[in-house]
This record gives sequence, C-alpha cells and structure tokens, in this order.
Amino acid sequence: MIFSSYSFILIFLPITFLGYRLFNAFKLYDVAKLWLVFASLYFYAQGSASFVWIFIADVLFNLTVGAQLIQAQKANAVWNKRILLAVGLAANILFLGYYKYYNFAIENINFFTGQTFALLQIALPLGISFFTFQFIAYLVDCYRGKALETSIIDFLLFVTFFPQLIVGPIVHQTDVVPQFNDKKQPLFNKTNMMLGMVLFSIGCAKKILLADPLTGYAVGYFNDTASGDTLTAWLSSFSYTLSYYFDLSGYADMAIGLGLFFNIKLPSNFNSPYKARNFREYWQRWHMTLSRFLSDYIFRSVYRKGKGSFNFYFAVMVTFLVSGFWHGAGWQFVLWGILNGVFVCMSHFMYRNNLKLPFIIAWVITFAGVVGTRILFVSDSMKESLQVFRTMFSAKDFANMDMSLVLNHVATFAAYHLYVIALLIVAMLISFFGRSTTQLMNEYKPKYWHAAAAAVLFGISLSQMTSVSNFLYFQF
Repeated sequence: MIFSSYSFILIFLPITFLGYRLFNAFKLYDVAKLWLVFASLYFYAQGSASFVWIFIADVLFNLTVGAQLIQAQKANAVWNKRILLAVGLAANILFLGYYKYYNFAIENINFFTGQTFALLQIALPLGISFFTFQFIAYLVDCYRGKALETSIIDFLLFVTFFPQLIVGPIVHQTDVVPQFNDKKQPLFNKTNMMLGMVLFSIGCAKKILLADPLTGYAVGYFNDTASGDTLTAWLSSFSYTLSYYFDLSGYADMAIGLGLFFNIKLPSNFNSPYKARNFREYWQRWHMTLSRFLSDYIFRSVYRKGKGSFNFYFAVMVTFLVSGFWHGAGWQFVLWGILNGVFVCMSHFMYRNNLKLPFIIAWVITFAGVVGTRILFVSDSMKESLQVFRTMFSAKDFANMDMSLVLNHVATFAAYHLYVIALLIVAMLISFFGRSTTQLMNEYKPKYWHAAAAAVLFGISLSQMTSVSNFLYFQF
C-alpha cells in the first residue's frame, strides 16, 4: 500500500483518521495513540508482511536498550552506557548489514578470491535503511542525554507513525514526542487539516503527473543502455534527475501533509535543491533530514574543531562515503558518495577562501554534477553507468552530418519526445520558481482558493491513478 493508491486514499486513511478522531472525542487519548500504532503496523504489513514481526522485535529491542541507556545516563554509569550503546549500534548495523550488504560482500569475496560461495535469497525489508537510522539516532541521543524519557506508547508511535515509516523524513524523538502530549494535539485543527490537504495534493501531483511518467521514460533506456543513442541518453538522464526529486519530494509532501491530519508536524525534507549554486548548498537543501543525521552522527563523530582543514575535509569524505554505502550495495554507490564528498569539499574550499563564480556558471556546473552523480545512482552497476557516459559523449550518431542535418536530427527527436520534454520544462520551472514546502508551511494562511486548487490537483491525480507505482526510495 502506498500513499498514491485508491486503497490508501479511499479506505485506509479515512478509517484510520475517523478512528483516531473518535477515540480523542471520548478523551481516550492513549487508545487513540495505540490506534495509530496498530494502523501503522497494518500499513507496514501491506508492503512487507513477512517482515512485520521481525520489525516489531527490532522496535522492542531498541526500546529496551534505549530505556537502559537513559537509566545509565541518570546514574552516570559511564561503562554501562558505553557497553549498551556498543551493543545497540552493533545490533542495528549488523541487522542492516545482513539484509542489505550480505550478498554484496559475498560477491566481492568471490571476485577477489576466486571462491564460489553461494548467494542467499534475501528480500530487503521495506524502509529498513530509514528506520535503522532512526533507531541509531535515538540510541546515540539516549547516550548523550538528549533523549526524552517517554512512555512505551509514545515510543511506539514515534517509531511506527505511518507517514514517515518507510521513506522518512528521518525523525528524531525530540521532533515529535513532545507533540504527542501537547494539550492541543487531540483537538481538531482546521488550519492543519487544510494545509495537510494542500500538501498531500501537491505531493500526489508531483508523484503521479511528473515523477511517474519521467521515470517511465528513463527506465526504458536504463534497462537497455547498449541500444540507446546519444540524445536518448541525455534525455533519460535529465528525466531521472528530475523524476527522483519529484518522486522523493512528493512523498515528503504527502508525509508531512498526512502528519498534519493528526496534528503532528514532521520536519521538512527539501528546500528547492535545484536552485543551489554549489554542492555545499545542494546538500543543505536535498533530503535535509538525512543530511542532518549524517552531520550529527557521522561528521561530528569524525571532525574535531581546531584540528585543521585536513580533519574537516576528511570528516566530509567519511560522511559522504557512509551516505553512498547507505544508499545501496554496489560500487557505483561508493563512487557516488566519493564524488559528492569531493564536490562538497570543493564548495567548502571556495566558501572558506571567498571565491565565487557568477551564478549562471556556478549553477550549470552544479547541475551538471547532479546529473552525472544521478547516473551513477540509478545505474545497476559501474559498467552500466560507464556505458551511459560513453553514449552521452559519443559523436557517432552525428558522424558525416553537417550542421543542418544535425539540427534536423535533433528537431525530429524532439518532435517524437515532445511530451517528455514538456514535462521536463514544467518540472524545471517548478524547481526554479515554485515555493518550497518549508516556505508554504511558514507562510500559510487558509484561503478558499487553496481548497479549490488542492481539489483540482487531487482530482487530476486521482483520475491518473490507474496503476500503482512504488516510490523510487522504497528500494532503500
């Protein structure tokens, strides 16, 4: 079950929302929270039924370790804290490692040693990367004394709350738990409801009207890169670059909107990243809750203030290496992380030395880097990504053509792909001139035309919801 599906919109969401409101109306506040927990587990089971009991065991394990860490923090039991944290982190990392990286490790052992160890048929649990990072953040916060001591119900709701469970935003305990116990939280808030509907409708439109058709076109080429020509390679690469943004930001908009239905404000995840003029700024705008996690728990664990520039740049590279490996088990993801780290280091170097390119030049270089790294990200292997790059910069399709023939070839290609090109133009205009979700939430004041616009967007999206397509980040 995904957000942009009839079963979610017409069955799951109304039942979940009405049950929650009914329990709150009778002041059964803990029952209302439990209703959301069980609804969230049901939601998760629809996409990963065979894993739901293991997920519940994982939740209870981290709840227990976190509670013990909080008690050890209170008693100032330093060694107990260290042992508990080590056990908790090791369990979570090994858990993620088995499901996501076991076969990758075996493949590399076989390659480098000539052995033939058998690969396992391991199904990747839905959202494992996201909720594992959430558990790690919680345990480290407990160790640092930053976590809140909460009831079991509040912890379960913090972890399982269905809008953010599978693809984020990655939520910290302190982001949402205080909201659960706010006196106004159980009350119906029409402003939150209206804003939630607007954001959900925008997210649906991003996903169904832009991301899905662009992804569909790009997948056709990336499934058979050897047969594609130069213009197809370029158009497909641009399509994937834009579709990933609208797919993931569309999910984030829907998640934030759904949270507001229940008076729970989830953190923003995107802030117009394609407006960035360098990679330092880009990663401050793209998938912001992941960037926050990596900064707080990876970068700050490596970087030591006052240790010089080398330590800073080394910490940046380690952070992006972890980011690359977190995204997927493949050397293309490792290279993706390294390249992003190098680009961010270059941006920091220019910032520290007060070096600044004209905006248009800086933007073109940055966007070219985004497209190039996206090719690595979406390719199934290093070999495939190299094939794409070779095709993009190959001149064989234009061999023996004069300028008029080249222009005619490009015009014919554009005519045959007018729909995709039009979608790309619309997507770029929205990326540059559209208001971000953060701006919309900060400046929002309910107006009748908001309801009308949301209804139109939602109605069009609903009419196009003929087939259910997963969000691209479900694979992580």
